[in-house]
Amino acid sequence: MAKVIMTRGKFEGIQACANERGVIAAAAMDQRGSLKKAIAKARGVDPKDLPAESLSEFKTAVTKILTPYASAILMDPEYGLDAIKQRASGTGVLLAYEKTGYDATIPGRLPDLLDEWSVCRLVEAGANAIKILLYYTPFEDQKINEIKHAFIERVGAECAAYDVPFFLEPVGYDPAGGDEKGLGFARRKPEIVTRYMEEFSKPRYGVDVLKVEVPVNVQYVEGMRSFKGGEAAYSREEAKEHFRKAAAAARKPFIYLSAGVDNDVFLETLELAAEADTPFAGVLCGRATWKEGIPEYARGGVEALERWLSDQGAKNIQALNEVLDRGAKPWYDFYGGRDQIEIVDSPPRPR
Repeated sequence: MAKVIMTRGKFEGIQACANERGVIAAAAMDQRGSLKKAIAKARGVDPKDLPAESLSEFKTAVTKILTPYASAILMDPEYGLDAIKQRASGTGVLLAYEKTGYDATIPGRLPDLLDEWSVCRLVEAGANAIKILLYYTPFEDQKINEIKHAFIERVGAECAAYDVPFFLEPVGYDPAGGDEKGLGFARRKPEIVTRYMEEFSKPRYGVDVLKVEVPVNVQYVEGMRSFKGGEAAYSREEAKEHFRKAAAAARKPFIYLSAGVDNDVFLETLELAAEADTPFAGVLCGRATWKEGIPEYARGGVEALERWLSDQGAKNIQALNEVLDRGAKPWYDFYGGRDQIEIVDSPPRPR
């Protein structure tokens, strides 16, 4: 097998986000709009009346309490720069580059970048890697997808110029506006995930790690503890085959995101991925770990949140790490092992 050529900045940036085994066991705390709505709802106030300090305070508590159990923290530069200063020693930093949400008045859920940030500035702020969330489906109008393809090419080129890893998070959706938690979408999800993993593995995008959804909705997998009952979308064996097919389409290391499901559901999902012998390189897990702390924060402030995080939040992430120890594989194993990567000197960064 021919060796993979990788620049030093890319290699060291990914390694900074992985644990000693080469597995990416990262916590996600870059939620902005959704977090603001959730805290405001728990407090019984309008989101526009929630002070920005509440988001920063919440992010800081999560970072301080949970990063001793994580290999990296994914954060946004809008509310989270003070928070990353509180991370445990040796914890890598991924910074989000995209604006939160999307303009619902324009078709296609088009992406946009933060106005006052660039890859250069994110690296200066401490990023070991850059992350972009992109709503994407192969079933969208081709003109819209071409806009998204060009957008990712530009970000990939910017990351290459600064020799920093690019983590891309494609998230599937229904362009017709259907229920993305329903049976119909569950049946289409394997193809959506498989095709976007194949698309964004292409070298033209400059993606280094794919942060992807699992290719099934486990609540529609017959025989799973999480099965919601009624009509199933797939049998357990069919679900495992969807994991394998999506993994086979990837040409880059990939990790799974929790997509806001409960911790128990995410753990069972990862167990199924491991059972299918899927070569996933870890996770970037957010709400599954800490979202139950939101009511505690709303009722009792940051001290109550920190108590909950130190107890149940820590248990959640430790349970996740146990599943990763059994099922996840080092990110460089995707290339045949560490010895199959030839590291070359980084190019000079633009000034």
